[in-house]
Amino acid sequence: MQLEFSAEELQFRDEVRAWIDDAYDDELKTLMAQSKNGYLDKAGQVRWQKKLHARGWAAPNWPREYGGPGWTPAQRYIFQAETAAAGCPTVSPMGLKMVAPVIMKFGTPEQKARFLPPILSSDVWWCQGYSEPNSGSDLASLQMRADHGRDAQGEHYVLNGSKIWTTHAQWADWMFCLVRTGREARRQDGISFVLVDMRTPGITVSPLPTLDGPVPGQQEVNQVFFENVRVPVENRIGEEGMGWTYAKYLLEFERGGSHAPTLRQQLGKVARIAADQPGDGGGTVLDDPAFRRKLAELHLRAAALEAVELRIFSGVASGTSIGAASSMLKLVGTDTLQAISELAVEAAGPDALPFVQDTWAEVQGRPAAPRVGPDYAGPVAPRYFNYRKASIYAGSNEIQRNIIAKLVLGL
Repeated sequence: MQLEFSAEELQFRDEVRAWIDDAYDDELKTLMAQSKNGYLDKAGQVRWQKKLHARGWAAPNWPREYGGPGWTPAQRYIFQAETAAAGCPTVSPMGLKMVAPVIMKFGTPEQKARFLPPILSSDVWWCQGYSEPNSGSDLASLQMRADHGRDAQGEHYVLNGSKIWTTHAQWADWMFCLVRTGREARRQDGISFVLVDMRTPGITVSPLPTLDGPVPGQQEVNQVFFENVRVPVENRIGEEGMGWTYAKYLLEFERGGSHAPTLRQQLGKVARIAADQPGDGGGTVLDDPAFRRKLAELHLRAAALEAVELRIFSGVASGTSIGAASSMLKLVGTDTLQAISELAVEAAGPDALPFVQDTWAEVQGRPAAPRVGPDYAGPVAPRYFNYRKASIYAGSNEIQRNIIAKLVLGL
């Protein structure tokens, strides 16, 4: 098992660093400094992703035959580590990381030719239609109907129902969606995976206010309503009734990946905030032994996770399937991310308070007061609230513990 990078891989690391120095400009850095979740508004996000695409690096996990760089697991890890260390925006995952692998594996040649190129170039924006108001962690209980129909234009489904917590649906051109096409006794057997053009008549997108508050350009989640929405059967991925299989395959990509580079970058932010904030007994927050102990414990958790990630990715390079390890990485990574966001609020102290005042003003319909305090404090509280969802999306952490217990411990 090889856990150290080769000379060629270190040369690649230097190449990535040089590209970041040139491509990650001051305008993008200014926008990113106020991000609550690692993403930008759509215009900034597309601009960054098109820079990646121009360099051939927009989709590190894609094989060469579909336009990816054909990187090794080590190169992918280095790239993620370097972009995280530099504070670069996170690539929007819905198209590039989630639906694209499903289309590659289960789509028809026509679907691959139609959908993959504009996903790679970020010319088409995607959202995910999984959760429903009464179907979250128990996703197999989803009820959104897709009834067969046929007319002069051909065979189609008619969709009725709603999807909720739909990230960036207000920006999306397409949605990949789980719908109920059958009523089999086993609920998973009646689900199909369809691609829906968001411009289709009958679709309504309604924004959902969240506790992370009024950050301009960063409204995130929505509820999407479908009323007699016509979707051609040719937009179904794979076989009818097999959507649950495709959904589980997609979730491996949503849960997997490396968390440690992002955790290290977030810990660096916390340390810089603490070094600038005055402490209770003189000095700074970072001088407080109790705070330093908490920070050190999180550094140890991130280092331990990084060692596990490198071991797993080394195995992947040798042909080993990641399997249930994706659940373990998701569980530990998101728990640690939440703990870091909590420590950041503790470090910022009273400077995080204007966010709460701004949010309350928005609820009451009043203009927010001018923000005071250091610039870095602005996104601290929004990030804390936003990351509450990290232990829920891609399957709640309780579900991940069940998966680990079943597949690893045999319980």
